[in-house]
Amino acid sequence: MVKIAAEPEDIMFTETVHDQTGEPGRIMAEAPTGSAPGPTAEESGREWPHVVFHHPFFTKLENVHFRLSGPENEPVMVVHFNENEVLLPFGGIKRELQLADDDPDSKMLDLLARSLKYVKGLQMGDPVPREVLTREASWTLSERHVTIAYQRIGLQLANWMAGGGDVVSDPEQLLQLAEDPKIKKLINEAFGQAAESLGLGRDHKEEVIHHVKTLAHELAYIEALRDRFRHILMMEDKVIQFRHLFGRERSVWEIADQLARLMAKAIADFRNQFEEIDAQTGEIIAVLKNLDNQIAYIRDRRDDLHIRLMAWDDILQEWDRVTVKLGPDKPDLLRRAYKFLAPRYMMVSEWVLMTKLGGPRVSVDGTPKNAMLW
Repeated sequence: MVKIAAEPEDIMFTETVHDQTGEPGRIMAEAPTGSAPGPTAEESGREWPHVVFHHPFFTKLENVHFRLSGPENEPVMVVHFNENEVLLPFGGIKRELQLADDDPDSKMLDLLARSLKYVKGLQMGDPVPREVLTREASWTLSERHVTIAYQRIGLQLANWMAGGGDVVSDPEQLLQLAEDPKIKKLINEAFGQAAESLGLGRDHKEEVIHHVKTLAHELAYIEALRDRFRHILMMEDKVIQFRHLFGRERSVWEIADQLARLMAKAIADFRNQFEEIDAQTGEIIAVLKNLDNQIAYIRDRRDDLHIRLMAWDDILQEWDRVTVKLGPDKPDLLRRAYKFLAPRYMMVSEWVLMTKLGGPRVSVDGTPKNAMLW
């Protein structure tokens, strides 16, 4: 139990939780899991909400931030007490401060609880992520991803007009085709035919172009997330190489082998999600006829992928710097990666058994193992 002085009265917290890592959370994230940009001029005119509290307990503390913590992703307020980091669950704060449900500070805590799914953390004065208020993304896009998405849709229209054609999915090839005069002419003709199919009339292809630009903006976030996914593919390639390098060291090889199996599961899961999005948005005329519902679908999938990939940020940053060669630090590197993936992609019953045993004594396929992985 930690007692923290706060004017005008002392507040006693009975649900203090200490972070198992002992390290402060990184505030906000970088694109594509990126930091939330400030409100636009239009949003500022609507008094876009920021993280603001009124009770003296919040206003008297310094260096406060908010994040999710623990395996249950519980929203907590992070404060420093006697050089130690202390995590205060939102529920405990409400009870100790006796905040009613309609109290502005209680409502702000509820808003933060919803917001923290989309960012690594929030500080006092930060803008609330757009996802919880307007369904827009709170992270910024690159022009490259917008171009890729626009070109992908344009080629879909061209293939629709031609009654079929090769499906181009490689981003670099799409960018090259964007500069091809023949492709540009074909896509321009497709806009006119699409306008007729949509009941707008061939002379109203500008409306189709507007719809395509709107759709491309939404799908550009999927392209950005697809790029992020490629870092997982690069990590898998390194894991497989390590499995080969440690072939003569049985205990380390077992770690690398089980890690490679879990990586395969993770990659299959992400690939399925991207394939489902591509299939749902592949019938381009049907998508343009039902644009509002399609945008809602894309945003749902965008947020789901964003949240899943954000959890990989730290481990991917570490593995992006890894050189595949033998070294005394490599077994611990593999163990940390395994510890990250196991609770996420191992069968639930197997993971429960492992945690009861105190470590992964059972392989992915259920074969008993003697080696302790950590």
